[in-house]
Formats: sequence, C-alpha cells, structure tokens
Amino acid sequence: MIGKPKELIRWLLEQDQDRLFKVDTYHRKRSLTANAYAWVLIGKIADVVRASKDEVYMMMLKRYGQFQFVSVLSDIDVSGYFKYYEPYADTVLHGKHFTHYRIYKGSSEFDSREMSVFIDGIVSEAKELGIETLPEVELNLLKNIALKG
Repeated sequence: MIGKPKELIRWLLEQDQDRLFKVDTYHRKRSLTANAYAWVLIGKIADVVRASKDEVYMMMLKRYGQFQFVSVLSDIDVSGYFKYYEPYADTVLHGKHFTHYRIYKGSSEFDSREMSVFIDGIVSEAKELGIETLPEVELNLLKNIALKG
C-alpha cells in the first residue's frame, strides 16, 4: 500500500495485529516516455557516429550515469555478474591480484532525478552533433513528467 502517514496508520490499525509489515519510503519511478526519448536520441547519435546503439548507450552511461567501484580477484570473470562495467585498475594486496571495476547502473534502474541528468547529457551530445532535439519547453515538460512520475 502506498499512502501518506495518517492513511497508512489507519490502514495498519485495521490489520491482523499478529502480522508483520515492512514500511519503506516510496520513490517514484522515472517516466517511460523519458526513457523512450533517451533511446530515440541514442539511436540518432549512433547513426551519426557510426556506432551501435549499445556502444552509444554505454558511452552515455559512462558520461552521465551512476557507477560504483568494485574490487574482484583478477582471475574471476565478472561478465556474468555485471552488465555494464569496465576495468579501472589492477593492484596486488597480500600477494593476491585484484582488478577494480567501474560498475554502471543501467538506465532502467535510474530514479527520476538520475534519468533527468541522463537525458540532459544525451540532449547536449545530440545538439553538438547537429541532431534536432525537442524544443526546450517540451524537453522541460518531459523531464518534469519524469520527476513527478
């Protein structure tokens, strides 16, 4: 159930008192319209730079997405564990070899704010390549829809 505190409290008081419930903060998902527009621009950029959509998507994730560092023993193949990643550095610690990776969050996992930043970056790249983008008013509307969910 999603609701404001007083609504949730009323609802909880009506429930079986022996049951356990988990309370969590609700985060609005990003707009599918915003995601669809991001992919349209990624396709247009791919055409101009003569690359695949996947290559351009990864480039945009690196430039405008979210990532974390993960260190893994160097003899472990991480391709089955992470979808979007790149090696960052190698080190030796106590005689063991480690590879440090940047692990990128896919846009389907972005919250509304992250998606808005991602779209801004893609739009900027598209404009630099002479690709027509939505007018600023429509782009702001699209991002506001993404932020409001």
